[in-house]
This record gives sequence, C-alpha cells and structure tokens, in this order.
Amino acid sequence: MWTEENNELVRHFEFVDFIEAFAFLTKVAMLSEKHNHHAHITNVYNRVTLRLSTHDAGNIITHKDRRLAADIDDLLPA
Repeated sequence: MWTEENNELVRHFEFVDFIEAFAFLTKVAMLSEKHNHHAHITNVYNRVTLRLSTHDAGNIITHKDRRLAADIDDLLPA
C-alpha cells in the first residue's frame, strides 16, 4: 500500500530474492519512461522502496505520481 510521507508517495516491496526485485525494477523503469516520470528507488537485496513526487511542481504529490503508482501496482500479482 502506498503511504504519504513528507510530500511523497512511498511504498515498500519485498520479493523472494534479488533477481525478482531487479526484474520488478526493470518493469518500473519501463513504465517510468512511458510516463516520463521517475521514482526515487532504493534496492537492497530483495527489498525495494519507491518514492514518488513531482519535482517540477515543487516536490509535491500530483496526479502524475498517483497515475504512476497505480500502474506500478498493476505490475504485481493479484
């Protein structure tokens, strides 16, 4: 679940291993390019944290962040 922290949408993910985490990040990268909107990404082994805010709007959460977050959620199994 995405949370709002310090004017960012934040979500933590945990995967089975590094390969699964990196595969997920590859998909996130492709979505980010499609949206022309990029997350702050932290990856340590099987854990990934994504932080979204819109820099050109003053580092606040905008519709760009919410749309990208929704598309990222669609990458996950139901």
